Amino acid sequence: MSRLKIVFMGSPAFAVPCLQALLKTENVLAAVSQPDKPAGRGLELAPPAVKLAALAAGVPVLQPQSVRKPPFVDELRALAPDLVVVVAYGKILPAEVLAVPRLGCINVHASLLPKFRGAAPIQWAIISGERETGVTLMQMDVGMDTGPMLLNRALTISDTITAGELHHSIAQLGAEVLVDGLEKLKAGALTPIAQDNSKATLAPMLEKDHGRVDFSKSARAVVDLVRGCDPWPTAFTLLSGQPLKLFRAKIVSGRGEPGTVIGADRDGLLIACDDGAVGISELQLPGKKRMGAQPFLAGRPIPSGTRLG
Repeated sequence: MSRLKIVFMGSPAFAVPCLQALLKTENVLAAVSQPDKPAGRGLELAPPAVKLAALAAGVPVLQPQSVRKPPFVDELRALAPDLVVVVAYGKILPAEVLAVPRLGCINVHASLLPKFRGAAPIQWAIISGERETGVTLMQMDVGMDTGPMLLNRALTISDTITAGELHHSIAQLGAEVLVDGLEKLKAGALTPIAQDNSKATLAPMLEKDHGRVDFSKSARAVVDLVRGCDPWPTAFTLLSGQPLKLFRAKIVSGRGEPGTVIGADRDGLLIACDDGAVGISELQLPGKKRMGAQPFLAGRPIPSGTRLG
């Protein structure tokens, strides 16, 4: 089959596997990414991962301040793409942009739509206790992840996987679904299916306070929050007024007043929840390194009976 002329829109590392897959199978005219942003302690401008990958492959890069204002729409029209592929670009595209490519704009979304529409579907799937997620290839409209579905593929969420680990698996799956979907598109074998809006759930961008642990909830809910907020924004509680970051949680036996430390063993720091307890095997205080619970507690003991939060 002939190659499609594609403009790729994406910014973070999550989108790079899709771009790399397209470079092998289609004609990528240009990559569109968010502007460079300050990063690190020095706040020096850092390019998005998609920009770096595109330039390394010799693909021109556009970084418009806005996709809703000139000159972006004119630049896109001049490229005359058959299709625009969007993966974690970070902005909703206006109707004027959606209308430019001959075949419209499609999006690789990291959930089984209509569940978890929004910016952080991987994290919210874990936080919400889901045991399955996946990737949906979607024809874009002016809404937020509301367009017709073209193809999807499911992925099991294990009881221990973190958002960071699942992020990598879904990025690879997204590239596979995209390639498969474009082959079907060229063969005329894709049938758009409208989403059932009554089953829609939202996955808004996470903020730091989303990581605050409420130990009055079930042990399962606490574990899922810790997993879903790793590596960002990270789950935390308060120890003597200081934020204490929590990583690698598991359900353990034990009872006590929710939020109370009930001991420490090979499962880590043991903290009571509503219906049992959790073991936290990695901890971190401000300005310190993330550490295993045993070496952490050797230097900073947290006695049984300590109230956290």
